[in-house]
Amino acid sequence: MTRVTVSIGSNIERDRHVRTCLDALADTFGTLLISRVFESEPVGFEDGRNFYNLVAAFDSGWSVGELQAWCKRLEFANGRRKDSPKFSPRTLDIDLLTVGELNGEHDGVALPRDEIHRHAFVLQPLAELLPEVRHPESGETYAALWADFEAGDQRLWAVDFSWAGRVISRAD
Repeated sequence: MTRVTVSIGSNIERDRHVRTCLDALADTFGTLLISRVFESEPVGFEDGRNFYNLVAAFDSGWSVGELQAWCKRLEFANGRRKDSPKFSPRTLDIDLLTVGELNGEHDGVALPRDEIHRHAFVLQPLAELLPEVRHPESGETYAALWADFEAGDQRLWAVDFSWAGRVISRAD
């Protein structure tokens, strides 16, 4: 079994789609480690609806291609369209961040995902969830990467969020 991390985002019916995603992940992969849920302003989007973002980790024996295909099927099952413009609102966005210690392209997926270094809405939840885990490429811990991150105008804040009968996130 290999530890997998995924980022989850939504800016359309955020509560419903994030819960649906967590339900599907838990039903398919079992126990999840889940970061707090953050609200963030959209980066690069003309539509001004804020996102909910979080990171989940789980163990899987699936290949990268199988994981990627599963994520895309879940996105499409929740209303995501293949022909949507790149920076358009999202019912559900699930991205593979890491699959164990894999580096480079695997089954057409570049790992670790470069958004880890570029976006606060990916790195902060990842650093809070797995602070002592090392980035597969740089070898730095996620906590160290977050401590050195210059967020600039990337604002995000924790929100109250419950899933499966438990509170997984509280506002700061």
